[in-house]
Amino acid sequence: MALAPEQTGIGIRRHFTRPDVHPYDEVAWDRRDARITNWADGSVAFEQLGVEFPTDWSVNATNIVAQKYFRGTLGTPERESSLRQVIDRVADTITTWGTEGGYFADEAEAEAFRAELKHLLVTQKAAFNSPVWFNIGVPGVPQQASACFILSVDDAMDSILNWYREEGTIFKGGSGSGVNLSKIRSSVEPLKGGGTASGPVSFMRGADASAGTIKSGGKTRRAAKMVILDVSHPDVEEFIWVKAREEKKIRVLEQAGFDMSLDGKDMASVQYQNANNSVRVTDEFMQAVVDDADWQLRAVTSGEVVRTVKARDLMRQFAQATWECADPGMQYDTTINRWHTAANTDRINGSNPCSEYMHIDNSACNLASVNLLEFLHDGVFDVDGFKQACAVMFTGQEILVGRADYPTEPIGDNSRKFRQLGLGYANLGALLMATGAPYDSAEGRAWAAAITSLMTGHAYEVSARTAARMGPFAGFSENREHMLRVLDMHRTAAADIDEELVPSELLGAAQEAWDEACELADQFGVRNSQASVLAPTGTIGLMMDCDTTGIEPDLGLVKTKKLVGGGTMSIVNQTVPRALRNLGYDESAIAEIVAYVDENKTIVGAPGLNPDHLGVFACSMGDNTIHYLGHVKMMAAVQPFISGAISKTVNMPHEASVEDVEQLHIDAWRMGVKAIAIYRDGCKVSQPLSMTKKDGEEDAPAAGEVVERVVEKVVEKVITVKEPVRRKLPRSRTSKTFEFRVADCKGFVSVGQYEDGRPGEIFIRISKQGSTLAGIMDAFAVSISYGLQYGVPLRAYVETFTNTRFEPAGMTDDPDIRIASSLVDYMFRRLAVEYLSYEERLELGILTVSERTQPTLPGVEETVTETVQGDAYADPKSVPSASDLARELEDQGRNEPSLLERAGVTDAETAAARDVPQVQPQARTSDAPYCMQCGVQMVRAGSCHACPSCGSTSGCS
Repeated sequence: MALAPEQTGIGIRRHFTRPDVHPYDEVAWDRRDARITNWADGSVAFEQLGVEFPTDWSVNATNIVAQKYFRGTLGTPERESSLRQVIDRVADTITTWGTEGGYFADEAEAEAFRAELKHLLVTQKAAFNSPVWFNIGVPGVPQQASACFILSVDDAMDSILNWYREEGTIFKGGSGSGVNLSKIRSSVEPLKGGGTASGPVSFMRGADASAGTIKSGGKTRRAAKMVILDVSHPDVEEFIWVKAREEKKIRVLEQAGFDMSLDGKDMASVQYQNANNSVRVTDEFMQAVVDDADWQLRAVTSGEVVRTVKARDLMRQFAQATWECADPGMQYDTTINRWHTAANTDRINGSNPCSEYMHIDNSACNLASVNLLEFLHDGVFDVDGFKQACAVMFTGQEILVGRADYPTEPIGDNSRKFRQLGLGYANLGALLMATGAPYDSAEGRAWAAAITSLMTGHAYEVSARTAARMGPFAGFSENREHMLRVLDMHRTAAADIDEELVPSELLGAAQEAWDEACELADQFGVRNSQASVLAPTGTIGLMMDCDTTGIEPDLGLVKTKKLVGGGTMSIVNQTVPRALRNLGYDESAIAEIVAYVDENKTIVGAPGLNPDHLGVFACSMGDNTIHYLGHVKMMAAVQPFISGAISKTVNMPHEASVEDVEQLHIDAWRMGVKAIAIYRDGCKVSQPLSMTKKDGEEDAPAAGEVVERVVEKVVEKVITVKEPVRRKLPRSRTSKTFEFRVADCKGFVSVGQYEDGRPGEIFIRISKQGSTLAGIMDAFAVSISYGLQYGVPLRAYVETFTNTRFEPAGMTDDPDIRIASSLVDYMFRRLAVEYLSYEERLELGILTVSERTQPTLPGVEETVTETVQGDAYADPKSVPSASDLARELEDQGRNEPSLLERAGVTDAETAAARDVPQVQPQARTSDAPYCMQCGVQMVRAGSCHACPSCGSTSGCS
């Protein structure tokens, strides 16, 4: 065994374990089946029978670990089947690497580290980030251990394409990455060879599509990525709105019946959904917003001012887009770089996908989190146990960072040179509730600040002791002044925590840790340029059976629990009775309150509950919510004790205004937060989280800022849901039939009517009976008929199905509706003309030719032809003029050259209608796009298209 020659050790000693007892022998084990079913159809998505786990691990934790972290092909002897194997694979590999690297003073320290690490992992006291479980100790795979990566991209095509490749490699390994695209020249800047650049937003599309096809670690989670743009970039406005526009598409598609759920099969049809977007702002910009001053957008290549805007107007656009779809987030560049420990090497430009890791470009961060609730015993926080957990996990991370594989050589070099680590925690919200401290209170924030300060301070103390044995990180010498300056900033902040609001032992340990860390760092340096972040802890939080993730408060007081034999049940969080005991309630009162919560899914109005204690049980959602500024204040309380930043979503109620969103971002800047993201309830079609509600009860409105101190009773509102009743048409009824032709497809529509003339059924017959299209249209007509008979208004169908686009499409023989983008589009426009009032059609933009052209404009002549029967085509003289077609397309909100082409409109007519130069007929191709610069139809040039008027191309140079 290769051990370091020095006698000074890091200081790892046994705390939780004994030399003569294996950590696994101190827990009870059983065999169970891991099974995950598809929520949509009940089918089995994953199944592994007879897996071994500790008896107190939940079914959820069992399923997640078995599916995501067990390695080997299912059904083969190589497949892992016990948690023992997974922990042994990881812990033994790390211990071996640590021994080979000389981390331990002797074999006893190495074995103490191994046992303590296995104890922490098997008892759910701590966990490494997912890539460690995916990769470490698995033969034949890269030993990628870091979850967070920051990439770099320059203003060159090779660099942009390399960005795509590097992201794919990172996603494959189970990690996420972020990148600042501000070095890419804007869409208003020229290229060397002529023309203008595409701009960073254009290149985001390719990267987004790539991310959407790669599963994280080869498993089920989608890839995670962050895209950042500086607020001075000329394309920042386009960047701000890019996801808000896509969200509008999502809503329209959902209304049309497409599956636009979070992982729905139709979500791939919209863009920019695989990345979090953030705008990077400076103190200068924020001050300009406050002062209502001008702000300059500067060219990337020259630094010249491209455009001057009002800072407040730009901020309002940001707030509006964020209000609409929760994107983009905001990162405060000046604050971030003020706390930078390696400023002499490079500035901080980017972050990882969740904004908690922030350091130099082409770098990585290994994450691990401690389960805080496991260290609370009878209302007392176990300071010594927590310090031991931090020391063991931090040492494991430090060993990993030096021996792990990295996706690129620059990332590997910087990671080994700066050795960035991200120790964090989970279950803060549950811990505060259990102690009886409201999340949104001075006491709650003081507790969080003290715990965070102790965690980071002790981690840097361990880092300094490791530096005394192994040497400081390679970049320490050139950044010594910044490293020590930031450490002292942390220590100074620790002195400001209110000592009257937290236990003296906890606060004293935190302040002592910083004193020790600063003293040792000045003498020996530190081994790691970063020590802590607050990550989202999504998957590993579930692995540790945490009630709350990261720094978040509880989502709701009732959770849905999976049962061993299948099925689910809703249960009251065990933190609730624990908190009630700590607040002094007796067991009978606790039982009564818990029963009330179980039945009503809320604690508001619970019998015997002191109104002063409502804040203790406030959650992110429901009728007793934490005000959104409470989230920001909590972030501000712990930010001075985090090396990186905080992954957190600030929940805002649905009724929050754009002005509220804007002010929140200004407040966060003033409070010293490094980055912030908000979510306004209901702003996205795909809302990933929800709270368990009482059966039959609608979503309760957010409580907002004030909770009434006295709640006498809760009045339940009984809602009677009226079942839909089908009203069939009479056996003998009148009907209306109209014939139509769209492009080369002819058909008939018959509409059966109720006695009052309302449509109640439709029959559709088209040419080529027996074809797939004919069968689909027949089935479609049946479904519409049932809807009409169950009371669906015709207007709802018209709003949904007009403007749908598919072949056949183009010219019709209907004098009232000249152009249709599909058979469905035509039919519902015709039905609207027949059955909806003029006022309704005016609102929908569906008007006949005569209605649109009255009075006739000077110089415009209209031609009308009657519908012809049989197979005859409309008289050529009845073909509408180009001006008619252009005007109809404009009225319908469309401008489709392809429809004009299919209608047989000549280039001369089309050009005249649009008042643009004509294109030579011989140069025209039916699939050619129109030039974005001048509107002329482009001509094919190899595999691309070029404009014969201005020379613009569709992508080739």
